[in-house]
Amino acid sequence: MIYAIVNIKDKQFKIVENQYIYVPHISEKVGEEILLNQVFLFYKEGKLFLGDPFLEKINIIIEIMQHIKGKKIFVFKKKRRKGYKVKNGFRPLFSKIKIISFLEK
Repeated sequence: MIYAIVNIKDKQFKIVENQYIYVPHISEKVGEEILLNQVFLFYKEGKLFLGDPFLEKINIIIEIMQHIKGKKIFVFKKKRRKGYKVKNGFRPLFSKIKIISFLEK
């Protein structure tokens, strides 16, 4: 099994080849392939490689499959005894990506 821990939009994700994951919205078009170079950890055939902070010799190719909205998040503000109540909400944007391959230099 081959997997890696990468940084995508300042969040860390564990990725495996040919897997789909949802990440914060990436502003590229659907169908485009992107090269990720911020890899913290890489595991292959029983060997573990750690970066300090990143591994320079490992790159990952991902493809953007679609852009979607998540479930609604409600924001409710209230001040007691003042009659002040405000209810707002939003739907965060996500991108569904597929991990194509790991590139080792």
